[in-house]
Amino acid sequence: MRLFDTATRSLREFVPLRSGSVSMYVCGATVQGLPHIGHVRSGLNYDVLARWFAYQGLDVTLVRNVTDIDDKILVKAAEAGRPWWEWAATHERAFTAAYAALGCLPPAIEPRATGHVPQMIELMYRLIDSGHAYAADGDVYFAVGTYPEYGALSGQRVEEMVQGEGTLAGKRDQRDFTLWKAAKPGEPSWPTPWGPGRPGWHLECSAMATFYLGPEFDIHGGGLDLIFPHHENEQAQSRAAKDGFARYWLHNALVTMSGEKMSKSLGNTLTISAVLQRVRAVELRYYLVGPHYRSTIEFSEAALQESVAAYRRIESFVHRVRERLGTPEPRVVCAEFAAAMDDDLGTPGALAAIHGAVREGNVALDAGDRAAALGAAGSVRAMTGVLGLDPLDAQWVSGADDRSSAAIGALGALVEDLLSQRAEARARRDFAAADAVRDRLTAAGIAVEDSPDGPTWSLKDG
Repeated sequence: MRLFDTATRSLREFVPLRSGSVSMYVCGATVQGLPHIGHVRSGLNYDVLARWFAYQGLDVTLVRNVTDIDDKILVKAAEAGRPWWEWAATHERAFTAAYAALGCLPPAIEPRATGHVPQMIELMYRLIDSGHAYAADGDVYFAVGTYPEYGALSGQRVEEMVQGEGTLAGKRDQRDFTLWKAAKPGEPSWPTPWGPGRPGWHLECSAMATFYLGPEFDIHGGGLDLIFPHHENEQAQSRAAKDGFARYWLHNALVTMSGEKMSKSLGNTLTISAVLQRVRAVELRYYLVGPHYRSTIEFSEAALQESVAAYRRIESFVHRVRERLGTPEPRVVCAEFAAAMDDDLGTPGALAAIHGAVREGNVALDAGDRAAALGAAGSVRAMTGVLGLDPLDAQWVSGADDRSSAAIGALGALVEDLLSQRAEARARRDFAAADAVRDRLTAAGIAVEDSPDGPTWSLKDG
């Protein structure tokens, strides 16, 4: 398998640090507000990667952190008149619910920044003792000039970098970045040898990643917007402390609206709950995992609905086979699917392989080739399972909205039987009979759409 490593700016053959296992750290949410689709894209992308590793028989340890103390959390909590810890916990639960709703497998652990201050203190000791960090008036800073490789991850020149922290009096060099922030009146704080305060954003991830995965681990993932300063600073402080840290750096692209990054500050977000009022969770997952993880998703309602229709073609085929031949069991993925996934997690090619299998399966089903239809459906289930999209997964069967549940459940057998009659009529070129079946379905409030992958149906709105 080859993965695009941000650090080397190249596709690299992935070789695990330890044979038979994969260790992954993914930057999770800063729980300042409700999750939007831009937030969860990262979680979904690395969920697919973890599933593909697991399908190949590797033991995957995935750590996804929670930043539960941050300037933005304190500001928003204060504006709302709520305790900071309550504000953080409330939105952490919202993120957990969003990940679960969209089918993300739970990580091995989801550590909080506030729960790992001792590990941060230990890391600061190592950096100060080795001359890479210094304390000033209760703050602790990393001395960028002591680490010659600074800038290697993001590819920037040190003299052109701006940390985005403003001008701080305690810094020896304004390019230095904050490891620990001295306590301010009214703010939460934790005791350290350099005075009470709270973590800097970058310090927490280095401390938590190495605490759970060891001084060196396989993959560090996150959004493209985290390369600088967050991941650049993580790598610098960790390697300055003599930890090997991440061997591969992966970054997913963003979700944009009108060409801008989706963010709360720009006011152009789509919350998960809002989108799930329009489409099912599995359909939103399809929309977000379908594009290559390094490709920007420019959100549009039309593109979302195209994904809905595409997923329903897959779903319709699997349910047709189940209704007519019995439940297909997941089999092996096809060679085209495996090749796409091994080529830097190429989900567009993987979906093309799935739709190809759907087309072949529909032909086999309509021709009465039971073995071929079951085989195709089993392969489709295996491939969609890797992507977290298996139509017969218990979550999607039980978690579908009321309209889709009714369509697939109570009406499923009737509709599939009528579609089978229509296919037979069209095969013998009796188009009048085929149209009559379609008219019956339309009169019953069921819309039928023909495609190269076979017919799909849905309950009409209103």
